[in-house]
Amino acid sequence: MAVEVSILVEGGKAAAGATLGSALGPLGVNVGQVVAKINEETKQFLGMRVPVIVRVDPATKSFTLAVGRPPVAALLLKEVGKEKGSGKPKTEVIGDVSLDAVKRIAEAKGEDLYGRSLEERMNQVIGTCVSLGVTVDGQDPRALLESRIAARGAR
Repeated sequence: MAVEVSILVEGGKAAAGATLGSALGPLGVNVGQVVAKINEETKQFLGMRVPVIVRVDPATKSFTLAVGRPPVAALLLKEVGKEKGSGKPKTEVIGDVSLDAVKRIAEAKGEDLYGRSLEERMNQVIGTCVSLGVTVDGQDPRALLESRIAARGAR
């Protein structure tokens, strides 16, 4: 029976410190190999916190990884080059993303988002732009959402 260890690591920067060492050491798995594999599989999320589940088979000392995806907000902040969102999202804009970037994020998040279609998932990403104080192609994301929903209803 496999044992699961859930951790949150910074992409590409996992370390064999107290958290991983104390959780995986007693299971007899090579912690160095686990850390190297986590860093390899999370390097594209450098600077973002990524959920990782390590499944260890105690009998064979083998392991598998399930790497989650960072939250939409973290992906948007990376896109605009900011550490955190606006404290006043209705009045303060911290950056701008393209509609192509919104589409890439919606595709990357895939089933993690609730929308049934890519269009609905993109709207969810645009909604996150509202709360972060990020514009989309220079437009207020609220106005963009309204026009996208109106256009969809007209079809």
